[in-house]
Amino acid sequence: MNISQNEYQKLTEEKSPDSKLLQNCLWAFFSGGIICAVGQGFFNLYTYLGSTESNARAWTSVTLIFIGVLLTALKVYDSIAKHAGAGTLVPITGFANSVASPAIEFKSEGFILGLGAKMFVIAGPVIVYGTLAGVVYGLLLAIFG
Repeated sequence: MNISQNEYQKLTEEKSPDSKLLQNCLWAFFSGGIICAVGQGFFNLYTYLGSTESNARAWTSVTLIFIGVLLTALKVYDSIAKHAGAGTLVPITGFANSVASPAIEFKSEGFILGLGAKMFVIAGPVIVYGTLAGVVYGLLLAIFG
């Protein structure tokens, strides 16, 4: 099949669904807000039960990561993300999902080559970039700050 650039552009515009930008932004805003409100609820619960603020923050993170991984393993997180969009990607639960999802998918390949190696397919570059950006920022701050 040999088509021109203009014909290809026209074909992709016809087949691509229209973006509902405002609706998608609102869904992302409210779903991310709900996840953060749940996190605040856990933080309040842990401080009410006697944890220090520092420990309550740690327990809240652990709880949200656990919930994200559990919902990913039960194949519920992807259904939520399908409707909520970026609102499920930004909080810590989205990061937990991005680590757990490839690990669950490739678990049949074994613990080392499947689970261990594939776990960081998506999260690895994020970790590397975040670490590298932190080092560069720290060096710039040390030199110019």
